[in-house]
Amino acid sequence: MFSLVVQMEVRPGRREEFLAGMAANAEASVRDEPGCLRFDVCSVEADEHRFVLYELYADEAAFAAHKASPHFAAWRVIAEEVLVGQVNTPGRLLVTHPSEESA
Repeated sequence: MFSLVVQMEVRPGRREEFLAGMAANAEASVRDEPGCLRFDVCSVEADEHRFVLYELYADEAAFAAHKASPHFAAWRVIAEEVLVGQVNTPGRLLVTHPSEESA
């Protein structure tokens, strides 16, 4: 499985706009993309302008499909306005231990 960790910094005063746009992107990703298995948006403690995303895809082709989706294109328009910067770290899921609640 293809994984992606994204660190994002949001411009001051744009947090709510970021959260609305990112929530729509994440929701559409897991709802509309069969290859998108997980899309988590996390805040960073003690810094309201920093966020970490954890995304999990069936494979690299599923991630490519995500980047070609209409909801990702809509998100990129918002991102241009609200982000100071971001760092993407792609990888592979090697081990997972889901709780019984999420299984």
